[in-house]
Amino acid sequence: MQSRLRGTAMTLAYERRTIARDLTVDIPDHSFTVVIGPNACGKSTLLRALSRMLKPAVGAVLLDGEDIQRRPARAVARTLGLLPQSSVAPDGIGVAELVARGRYPHQGLLRQWSREDERVVAQSMAATGVADLADRAVDELSGGQRQRVWLAMALAQQTPLLLLDEPTTYLDIAHQIEILNLCARLHEEQGRTLVAVLHDLNHAARYATHLVAMRDGRVVAAGPPRDVVTAALVEEVFGLPCRVIDDPETGTPLVVPAARRRAASEVPA
Repeated sequence: MQSRLRGTAMTLAYERRTIARDLTVDIPDHSFTVVIGPNACGKSTLLRALSRMLKPAVGAVLLDGEDIQRRPARAVARTLGLLPQSSVAPDGIGVAELVARGRYPHQGLLRQWSREDERVVAQSMAATGVADLADRAVDELSGGQRQRVWLAMALAQQTPLLLLDEPTTYLDIAHQIEILNLCARLHEEQGRTLVAVLHDLNHAARYATHLVAMRDGRVVAAGPPRDVVTAALVEEVFGLPCRVIDDPETGTPLVVPAARRRAASEVPA
């Protein structure tokens, strides 16, 4: 059975700059898929294609078996939500108003704003820890606070598929774990399919059910973290010598970079 979201034989490019050729990616249904790889390997470009923001020059992204580019934007927005890497809020907009925009795909001529919409917005703000910021202007907030507000808006869409481009950007370590725990709950308790781009390999290995490792615009490996995160693959993809051990908390793979070799002058006598 085919998954709901997949990219087939894609060439992804910005004007004359090609990022990836013949790229095929299958997102398992009800998975927490994390895309990993070095800077400029095509991770965010892939997410833009999967979210309909970038049209493949060749190939296609299929959503429920249909080319996503041929589907109406509102219909796509009711199925697939996106937290982009960098978002700019309209000047002066308030937190609650911005989060409420996540409900727009559900509005129409026969369905206007409802108590259900109010409930979902309040629930989304509570889940991301921004309820106490509801009356604040978004442009007054710190980077971490704004990131959580944007995530609340994405949650308010209530889509079965949610794409997250570096959702932990600007967050301190405590809030990173808080957001990733929230993502894990959405996956485990609500059955949502999540696709996230993460830079932290150990976070990816701990939270993902499915990993996609990229380098130079191609998929090097894909599968469960235990199969993908090996010392050989980390060195191949990132050029990082390391050991991979079991995380003492979760049993998932834990990457330990090789120690820097100290010069003889640095070694204590």
